[in-house]
Amino acid sequence: MAAGGGSRMMDLTASIPKALLPVANKHLIWYPLNLLERVGFEEAIVITTKDVQKILSQETRMKLDIVCIPDDADMGTADALRHIHQKIKTDVLVMSCDLITDVALHEVVDLFRAHDATLSMLMRKAQDLTEPVPGQKGKTKPTEQRDFIGVDNTGKRLLFMANEADLEDDLIIRKSVMQKHPRMHIKTGLVDAHLYCLKKYVVDFLADNKSITSIRGELVPYLVRKQFSSFTSSKQKVEDMDHDPKKKAQQSLDIYSFLKDDELTELARDKSCWNDHRGDMEEAYHGAKLRCYAHIMNEGMCYRVNNLALYIEANRQVPKMLPIFGIDDLLIHASAQITDKSLVGTDSMIDAFTQIGERTSIKHSIIGTSCNISEKVKITNSIIMNGVTIEDGCSIQGCVICSNAVVAKGADVKDCLIGSGITIEAKSKRLNEVIVGSDQLMEI
Repeated sequence: MAAGGGSRMMDLTASIPKALLPVANKHLIWYPLNLLERVGFEEAIVITTKDVQKILSQETRMKLDIVCIPDDADMGTADALRHIHQKIKTDVLVMSCDLITDVALHEVVDLFRAHDATLSMLMRKAQDLTEPVPGQKGKTKPTEQRDFIGVDNTGKRLLFMANEADLEDDLIIRKSVMQKHPRMHIKTGLVDAHLYCLKKYVVDFLADNKSITSIRGELVPYLVRKQFSSFTSSKQKVEDMDHDPKKKAQQSLDIYSFLKDDELTELARDKSCWNDHRGDMEEAYHGAKLRCYAHIMNEGMCYRVNNLALYIEANRQVPKMLPIFGIDDLLIHASAQITDKSLVGTDSMIDAFTQIGERTSIKHSIIGTSCNISEKVKITNSIIMNGVTIEDGCSIQGCVICSNAVVAKGADVKDCLIGSGITIEAKSKRLNEVIVGSDQLMEI
């Protein structure tokens, strides 16, 4: 899914789609495509916009079925899945374009297959980022939406889920959950990575139930909750609605009405004595027909780059782990022109056709394509996107400078975000500011 507009970082995405934001000098969408390719996928459906479509053939060797939606379309993630309903013929793996991870993908898929699950998903521990974020001026707002979940004794079966921001003093768990699972392990501070395996019938359900617009915010909580609803009562409701067209028109369809097994399969489940899961197959064959599972990633890299703080953190960490992603490129591109008297740190990246002047120092930074950095410039802990010009004697520290910006001679810029095409005046001093055009707004 690569059609999101990046509403939480509009200053970065006002002139470039979120999927094309550079992270370690690779487009953001390259990372989920690379993950799929590395584990053996040969085909993928990409939901995106025309701007992103133009570059996708350069990002992967997989066969891509590209579905473009209008730039101004107001689609949630569930809406996007509904949009391609006719193309989905089997169970589906859904990923967001802003996910950067080195997860062993089979861990999530194995859960889905082994338990014949309705849903399996990837979660990870939330991270407290310590580095300052340009323009936040000491704000300590959490960078990620954190979830509060309950799991069974295996730590895999997802029994309860709520957003921490929605919880007050009391934690309310339904009686039907506690009756089936009297012992539940509560885990806090988890983040949904937006990677899901879903049954085909879930997509069919979405196609008919247009009231659900978001996978994370609506569909996943709905499926977790419905695991412990009575299948019989849900089935009876659907049958009642069939006899009453008015009720059918007024009520959303229930997920249970999309669970279709032929008579032979049902008979096999009722009569089978075959065991798995360490000798207990009761849940899969005779218990709940909806089953949700979560793989919690405790180690490794997993970022959802959906706000400025996480975008900066990803650019700091990804260059250290390039071999994991199968990137053998040098940190400094062969076509970059760097003078002998300049200093470039071993943890910095410089992309193609960039020119670095004499006695310039670059440390802990990423420099994009076709930048012109003049003499006696100091750049530290910064992200410089494509086509940026930095004139003589400037000092850049802890900044994000978007494409085609100009920092004029002698400017001192610290902890700032500079929008696309912005010019910083000569010899000016800017500290902890978000400097963007009037049409670029941002949610921090």
